[in-house]
Amino acid sequence: MLQDAMFSVKEVPAYWEETSKNKGNGTSVREMSTGYKFIVREDNSKVLSCMTDSYKLVKNETIMNIAEPLIKKLGGEPKEVNVLAGGAKTQFSWHFPKQVVKMSKADEMTPEINIMNSYNGTVGLNILGGAFRLICLNGMVVGIVASKYKNKHIKSNISLNDISNVIEETVDKTKLVFKEEFPILAETKFQENHLIEMIKMFPDYANTLVTDKIIIEKPRTFWDLLNVGTNVLTHHMNRNLDSTHGLEQRLYPKIKKLAYKEAQVAIS
Repeated sequence: MLQDAMFSVKEVPAYWEETSKNKGNGTSVREMSTGYKFIVREDNSKVLSCMTDSYKLVKNETIMNIAEPLIKKLGGEPKEVNVLAGGAKTQFSWHFPKQVVKMSKADEMTPEINIMNSYNGTVGLNILGGAFRLICLNGMVVGIVASKYKNKHIKSNISLNDISNVIEETVDKTKLVFKEEFPILAETKFQENHLIEMIKMFPDYANTLVTDKIIIEKPRTFWDLLNVGTNVLTHHMNRNLDSTHGLEQRLYPKIKKLAYKEAQVAIS
């Protein structure tokens, strides 16, 4: 629920006390700055994090006051809100149901915008646009990223003051990918040499997995081929390895390049 993410937060300076005896019988206490501050929920007084003074607080309320009316104006509708770690992390997502791309008989996709924010520094202000099978709050993305904006919560980061333009640019780029790129992948059939090129992208231990999946799924188009690769990456490879995530980032650009080249051959 959106309301679950709209709680107020405040910054509370972290001090340490220095106590010294006066010449008389009393004592004096002096507060000393530590260079840190607490991010605290105002509704339940829960401490969400302890951050350095350079941390710039970007409230969920501020983000939504900008994002919600703008995305609605651009045709988006709320899809999901996830609040984790007692409110320290939040994920908002919207989709654009009027812009549907039919990728196959059983697969229709709409553009999505995903905004992630945190009060504990584990996630910056992240704005993603694309077609997603899965997005985790640890930053893992399974799907196609058309546009990506990531910024840390630092006071010197002036980009955090330009959220509206970033959102609008993300929506535009994402819609363009759906309009121009996805239809080519869905309508263009691949050749055997393309299949071999994709298999070569995977490490040796995964070649059998990819081959078995191809035999079972019987892909015909580049979109089918992309889904085979994504399935193996998501369900059958070690998600703790950087190489797996690196391959994930290279897969779509590679398949798209092959599809565009084959489509041009088919036209000529």
